[in-house]
Amino acid sequence: MKSYWTKLILRATLQTNRKKSNAQGRYTQYEIARGYREYIINLRRRIKDFILIVTGIFSASFGFKGFLLTNHFIDGGATGISLLISAITEIPLYALIIGINIPFVILGYNIMGKQFAFKTALAITGLAICLATVNFPNVTSDNLLVAVFGGFFLGAGIGLSVRGGAVIDGTEVLAIYLSRKFGTTIGDIIVLINIFIFSAAAYFLGIENALYSMITYLAASKTLDFIIEGIEEYIGVTIISHHSENIRKMIVHKLGRGATIYSGKRGYGKHGETQEIDIIYTVITRLELHKLKIEIEKCDPNAFVVMNSVKDTKGGMIKKRPLHH
Repeated sequence: MKSYWTKLILRATLQTNRKKSNAQGRYTQYEIARGYREYIINLRRRIKDFILIVTGIFSASFGFKGFLLTNHFIDGGATGISLLISAITEIPLYALIIGINIPFVILGYNIMGKQFAFKTALAITGLAICLATVNFPNVTSDNLLVAVFGGFFLGAGIGLSVRGGAVIDGTEVLAIYLSRKFGTTIGDIIVLINIFIFSAAAYFLGIENALYSMITYLAASKTLDFIIEGIEEYIGVTIISHHSENIRKMIVHKLGRGATIYSGKRGYGKHGETQEIDIIYTVITRLELHKLKIEIEKCDPNAFVVMNSVKDTKGGMIKKRPLHH
């Protein structure tokens, strides 16, 4: 390994993550090789995050200037507040994007940490600069197309930024804070915030614009979910059966998936009789769910099966989503 790379690794990784192996400050070849691997992983992650955030900035800017601004349609959250104020005042959108999101960046620093706040601040600043300097064509004046595709590009921009580890709409940071403080769900807080935003839009921009803005919000939120979650939805399946070994073999050989076996006790009856039993847990995609049900039925029609949605997976035998964060 070249001395330049060795010094770079020592400075960037080893000195911050490891204690020196001896008084002279020397490192073993294993430590250097491991530090090099960590350095490469971190470098690739940062490059990927940068590409995702920059792409998200341009996508959101195109949604703003190519569709929403000229028709005075808004979205939910902080971007919706910025669009609403820009529509009823002469304040440029790029200035509002920064001003309204500053409290959310500070809040994100306290809740999510310094790295998240730094990335978010850079992403929001980049979005403001893009809005101020880059010209996008006004694609269409058809209200429905503006609402749908404006929401699509805006949602894609927000989603790509989230995949890059930052946000360009700080509403969810506020929702996390309020949910912890008042004991409510994040979804309830976001819905409440958007009710106020769209009510204000109906008052200042008119009912028709507010209704189209709701379509924009729905298009943006669905696109955001698609970008973050991917095309495949994962399902976690827990199977309790007396024929657990046959089911395990079926999952491994017929579905080509991995399975985890838990040792548990089966409790049932009026007197709480218990019985030792193996519990199988596996993760599959929604497209494979029907086949799994059929194969379980063949192995044991009386098997007890519990299914739940899985937001994300890493490693194992599950195919990794594209642009996985």
